[in-house]
Amino acid sequence: MLFENLNLIEPLLKALKNEGYTNPTPIQQQAIPVVLEGRDLLGCAQTGTGKTAAFAIPILQILHADKAPQRGPRPIKALILTPTRELAIQIDESFTAYGKHVGLSSMVVFGGVSQVPQVNALRNGVDILIATPGRLLDLIDQRYINLQQISLFVLDEADRMLDMGFIHDVKKVITKLPAKRQTLFFSATMPPEISSLANTILSNPVRVEVTPVSSTVDKIDQAMFYVEKNDKRSLLLHILKDDNIKTALVFTRTKHGADKVVKDLNRANIEAEAIHGNKSQTARQRALTNFKSGNLRVLVATDIAARGIDVDSLSHVINYEMPNIPETYVHRIGRTGRAGLSGIAFSFVDAEEREYLRDINKLIAKPIPVVEDHPYHSTVPARANSNHNGNNRTITRPVPARSNPYRRESRPILKTRNSL
Repeated sequence: MLFENLNLIEPLLKALKNEGYTNPTPIQQQAIPVVLEGRDLLGCAQTGTGKTAAFAIPILQILHADKAPQRGPRPIKALILTPTRELAIQIDESFTAYGKHVGLSSMVVFGGVSQVPQVNALRNGVDILIATPGRLLDLIDQRYINLQQISLFVLDEADRMLDMGFIHDVKKVITKLPAKRQTLFFSATMPPEISSLANTILSNPVRVEVTPVSSTVDKIDQAMFYVEKNDKRSLLLHILKDDNIKTALVFTRTKHGADKVVKDLNRANIEAEAIHGNKSQTARQRALTNFKSGNLRVLVATDIAARGIDVDSLSHVINYEMPNIPETYVHRIGRTGRAGLSGIAFSFVDAEEREYLRDINKLIAKPIPVVEDHPYHSTVPARANSNHNGNNRTITRPVPARSNPYRRESRPILKTRNSL
């Protein structure tokens, strides 16, 4: 299927062509017609599936059709609520790219920076607002933002909103919206809490699910290293000696842990930077820009800060510390394996994290191969080596190219790029 088959207007098709996109991804094929029909939508899709374009493209078309001469500042017609600053910026960039020929304006508001430039931009009027919950509510309370003319509302990354404790803020925002609106609800996972929230804000929605709930991307090779906690630093340095690892996104559970990993890497002459909630927005954006451009080989991040990182050529994700929420594992490794490339996800598991591993194995319903031929291997009791059905497969000798955890295999990138 081509984008031309989705009844999109010429200005959008022109912008998509300029971006090099011709074929919609599965979620785009399913979601765009539903949104254009004016229906509410419940989308369950992993990161890297093209979710942003699945709502941005039809929103631009709908608002373009409704555009009329307006005296004074334009009212906000569409609101996209998203959990992190990085993801908000990424979404705004997508609206700007796809909407360059439709004459609509978009902007982003988030905390951690001065509100003055955001307030000045709001005074000039904006059609599409992308926001994080905290700063949005602040500006509503100060009467800089009025949401009463919103016709399209998108709640993006709903499961992450809950993980980050934003559920009450989300509910407050919803009370500020007009009852008559079109709502699009997206989440990578659908635990009961998410389904309950969706039921309260959606009206007879169409459900779009492009991958099984909580599944991991097929193109991602996963490998697990049993290691003592004190040996993780040495194991990371050992692995990063491999020149096949062109870029690596390293995850820690805490901000302090991220900073410590960066210091250890820098001492070993490996350039690395960290992004987390204690970093200024300027520092976070600088680190992310350097990482995306290839000027930075290793980026260390906490889960909250990492949501919104979208790097097509990211070769490796390394779970330096295992997540204590199994769904977070799916989000983490989904940062790689994009744009027609395979990806590799390594996980360092110490004794205290084996319980987390069992929960992850149960969630993804897929064994994670164990790598034993490394110098810091830790013996693991048999019960911690179990997955949902039996035992994790152990790699004890050199393995074929496709499953070799140290090698990233490039796959052909189709000329009709499917990576919106």
